[in-house]
Amino acid sequence: MSAAATTPGPHHAQKVTLGTLAGVVGFLAFVEFTSGVLQGYYTPMLTDIARALGIPDADVNWLEGTQLMLSALVVPAMAKLGDMVGHKRMLLVSTAVTAAASLVLPFTTAFGLFLAAWALQGFYVVWLPLEVALIWSRSQRSGGRALVTARAAGILVAALETGAIVGALTGGALVDLLPLTVVLLVPALLVVVCFVVVLWGVRESPDPTGGRLDTVGLTLVSLALLAFTGGLSLLRLNGPGDVVAWSVTALGILLMVPFVLWELRQADPLVDVRMFRSPALGPVFVTAGLFGVSVLGAQAPLSTFARTDPEVYGYGLGTSGFQTSLIIGVYLIAMIAGALTYPVVARRLTPRLTLLVAAVLVGAGFLLFLPFHTAYGQVVTNMVVVGIGSGALVGALPAAAASAAPPTQTGVATGLTNSVKTVGGAIASCVFGIALFRGTTGTGVAADGTAGAFSGYVTVWVVCGVTALVAALLLLFVPRQAFTDRAAA
Repeated sequence: MSAAATTPGPHHAQKVTLGTLAGVVGFLAFVEFTSGVLQGYYTPMLTDIARALGIPDADVNWLEGTQLMLSALVVPAMAKLGDMVGHKRMLLVSTAVTAAASLVLPFTTAFGLFLAAWALQGFYVVWLPLEVALIWSRSQRSGGRALVTARAAGILVAALETGAIVGALTGGALVDLLPLTVVLLVPALLVVVCFVVVLWGVRESPDPTGGRLDTVGLTLVSLALLAFTGGLSLLRLNGPGDVVAWSVTALGILLMVPFVLWELRQADPLVDVRMFRSPALGPVFVTAGLFGVSVLGAQAPLSTFARTDPEVYGYGLGTSGFQTSLIIGVYLIAMIAGALTYPVVARRLTPRLTLLVAAVLVGAGFLLFLPFHTAYGQVVTNMVVVGIGSGALVGALPAAAASAAPPTQTGVATGLTNSVKTVGGAIASCVFGIALFRGTTGTGVAADGTAGAFSGYVTVWVVCGVTALVAALLLLFVPRQAFTDRAAA
């Protein structure tokens, strides 16, 4: 950035914003494009993957839930290490792990090994918060820093969703034409290319904070999350009447108490839990968790619902892989529109009010499924409404966290939005898996065979809709000028 770029004045402020965006984002857009491919590519073929692994549709949720829970464990550590030793360095490490895991998926049909590799592939979720923290640190000398970060995050999310569209359409087309092994190899090779791009094209963030990693805190939160999801897994296997399953789940919740007490005593904690008490950051974190229920936990159920044959089960759309990918593609285009529109609307209103409207759109879109789910056009319309709100939230939440966080905690704050979001998605995946497996079909009988239960799909739509509306309600309590440059100053 040139010295002239720091000169105050309205004309220079606009020039700084555009110049900063061009200089900071750089190759990060390709990283998010790759992330989008990973998020969109597999969704149209989840039913095919389930058949190849010999598992029912309901068990697909456990693939998603395991990946999300591992991601929730990884993001706090990787985000903290990003602040300590450099965000690019952690971006490289997470990309290397994602590439290795992706290369395992095409070559195994053993459910256990596939599940482990699928979970490790979830390291990619740390990419966006690391990138937003990098952008925030690199734009520290510019005017309108919060606006720069919000616009850059919108561009990254647009790249992400473009990748997801390309991934969904490509995956949906290829799975109808080629062997599954060949189809699964494509995204793995792309991640390898992404590693090279990060290595040679991304510049490191300035002034890492140093310090040490809170390994005790990481151990405590890992045990808590593992116990909680382990209890949910037992509920899935043994049913809601299992006392042991409920006990293990409760243990996971109780283990959060020593974790919080430990973190409060640390000068350099893994997670600064005091940030949850911030009037601006607290509701953002809760909103991220509630948003994770729909944006992450509902992906697999929406795909398998579309693929379910209505002539056999009495519900579903009976779509092919490519037809399913078209639904996903329209949804992702709506997300791009929401991501790019957010900073424009936020300037006219406020970031807080724009986030609130986005959450309402997500809730309304999912609740529209209750009366409108029997026709292809109805499902597409619902997903457009959900997509516009989701696109705004995906980029805006980490940007809002960065602008409201302490200067040395931007990586942790943006990482926390993803951590809490993935925890919400993981919990939802487990709950939705139980609902789809234990519920009833459209004819009122217990679910059997490979299809999920219709009552389970209704549960998915209601839970996603209500949690989004609760998030909107919480945002009413955020200070009016939160997430703006005035609040950051």
